[in-house]
Amino acid sequence: MSILIGKAAPDFKLFNTEKKEIELNSLKGKNVVLLFFPLAFTSTCTKELCEVRDNIAVYNDLNAEVFGISVDSLFALAKFKAEQNLNFDLLSDFNKTVSTAYHTIYPEFVFSMHGVSKRSAFVIDKNGIVRHEEILESAGDIPSFEKIVNTLKELN
Repeated sequence: MSILIGKAAPDFKLFNTEKKEIELNSLKGKNVVLLFFPLAFTSTCTKELCEVRDNIAVYNDLNAEVFGISVDSLFALAKFKAEQNLNFDLLSDFNKTVSTAYHTIYPEFVFSMHGVSKRSAFVIDKNGIVRHEEILESAGDIPSFEKIVNTLKELN
């Protein structure tokens, strides 16, 4: 069941790996893809984000800004971004406020970790309205990039 489709995307301010604050509302006029992921340096997260890296031209051509979001610190995310040569921003939701606002947080994850982001994808249109939502219960699954791209195509 969709929670946010058709509604205004919850605004946020998070820091990227360059210690710059990114505010969602300041991105109006562009389509935005938010990819919440559980933890940097894990195999499925690496696979997911590297797939986006390898296809970033598709998102750029569709006037979309892509952001990866996790509860990792911005310092851990900076190392992960550098090691994987990621070509889009990673944002630290260390305080878990954005993951909570988007209903994409595990109460309990592996190794008794609490408050880890669920792997999720959101497409937000140029007016700040959520047009696609995919919240995955299994951290081993990857969002449908085909559906994300098709949604972006419909918005252009």
